Amino acid sequence: MHAAIKLGLSVSKPLTDGDRYDLIFDLDPGLVRVQRKWAGLFGDVVIVRCYSCRRTRDGQMKRSYSSDEIDALAAYCSGLDRCFYFPIEWLDGRATIQLRLRPTRNNQQSGVNWADEFSFEGLQSGRLGP
Repeated sequence: MHAAIKLGLSVSKPLTDGDRYDLIFDLDPGLVRVQRKWAGLFGDVVIVRCYSCRRTRDGQMKRSYSSDEIDALAAYCSGLDRCFYFPIEWLDGRATIQLRLRPTRNNQQSGVNWADEFSFEGLQSGRLGP
C-alpha cells in the first residue's frame, strides 16, 4: 500500500472482510482489485506464492486466484525492500512466480522472468512484464 501511495496512486481498502482482494488501486481509467503477498528472496531469485493457504479439518487447503476474484497481485520482498506487480494473466495456472535478479549461471534467457520487468514502478508507465 505504501509503495502505491508513494507512486501517487489512489489506494482504497474494502470496508468488509471476506473478499479475495486486499486493496483497490485506481489505475486510471479503471479500478483494479489487488491481492497482497509476501515474496521471499532466495539467492538471486524472488519467489512469489500465487495462492492462499488455510487449515481445515482435512488438512491444509491451497487455493489459487481467478480473474473473477482479483485483477492483480502485488508482492513485497523485505530482503530487497521492493514491490512487484503482476496482472492476473501472469497468475493463470501458476503456484509460484520466480523472478531473477541476475543472469543464470548457465546464461539461460528463454522463459526467464526478470524482476525489473515486474517492478512496482512500472505501474506509473503502464509497462509491466516482458
